[in-house]
Amino acid sequence: MRSIGEMARDSGLGVSALRFYDRAGVLVPAWVDPVSGYRWYEPEQLEEALLLARLRRAGMPLADIRLMLASWSGADTDLVRKLLKAHLRRLEQGLSDARSEFSTLRVLLDHRENAMTSLRIATVRLSVTAPELAAALDTVRFAASTDPELPMLGGVLFDIEGESLHVVTTDRYRMAVAQVGTAGYDGGRVQVIVPTPLADAMRALLAGVGPVRLSVDGDRVTLEAGDRQAAGQCLDHDFPDYRRLLPQATGHRTVVEVAALRKALQTGPVRSGESGDLSVLRVEDGGTVTLCADGAEDPDRVAVNRAFLLDALTAQARDRLILELGTPTAPIAIRRPDDEGTFSILMPVRLED
Repeated sequence: MRSIGEMARDSGLGVSALRFYDRAGVLVPAWVDPVSGYRWYEPEQLEEALLLARLRRAGMPLADIRLMLASWSGADTDLVRKLLKAHLRRLEQGLSDARSEFSTLRVLLDHRENAMTSLRIATVRLSVTAPELAAALDTVRFAASTDPELPMLGGVLFDIEGESLHVVTTDRYRMAVAQVGTAGYDGGRVQVIVPTPLADAMRALLAGVGPVRLSVDGDRVTLEAGDRQAAGQCLDHDFPDYRRLLPQATGHRTVVEVAALRKALQTGPVRSGESGDLSVLRVEDGGTVTLCADGAEDPDRVAVNRAFLLDALTAQARDRLILELGTPTAPIAIRRPDDEGTFSILMPVRLED
């Protein structure tokens, strides 16, 4: 017989997925150890698991998959063919509906472009202290996107409003925000996306302790530090409205010692995921954060990309941080106890199919 680990390896479904399909009555193991609860499968069930994996990749509903598996080995394949045909018809109709909705969205976007452009054509002059801007750039740099398919995320957003500058980056899976106080400008909101190479050049100028000058002239941004400057064109894109993505303060909120949490992440249990190693976190009743070997069946456990969380802890540059964990599908927030306007957000990773 095959162990659940061997079945996961050979079918590509994953251990948590196999557990889920067992509970759903779709692919039930041949035998379950009554003491340990460990699942075992007959060799011929591998064909069913491979078929199940294909059907799930094709987006077939579980109810239809259950009928498919029940009918697959029979002599009469009419039901199998009818289920495949019906699902293909649903997919084609869904694609047609999606094309229609996307066409409508493009029209709406065309109408909004002029209004959005006004945020990027103003002239701004302000000053900010070098250490504050350096710390802000260091805090958000790790979350900048490198995906060429999403050029609007390949930079650092400078969001200026009144005497406040928000520096923001996101690659969709994580987002970092830092707030800096400014002087010399108290006008309306202006946004520019500074390409990451230019942002890095600006950071290199911020070794001093005095004020530096930031200027925005339409699509050009300049940072002056003494007799040195870094200047260049902004990205000609619109950044997502990050304010709509900010998490609500819900769920578990606890203060963590960064050194201890970092050590636990580096030495504790991990799970393999499509995007890398995952750590499964849980906040106990006393506020202690623990790492779990599993967690697909526990509503209080949240899985996150381990490397992303380690990067976020480093970028916050504090010995103690506030960790906010909600449901397994809610974003994870990492905040500073002394500055909650500067924070990182990490998207969780689902553990079950």
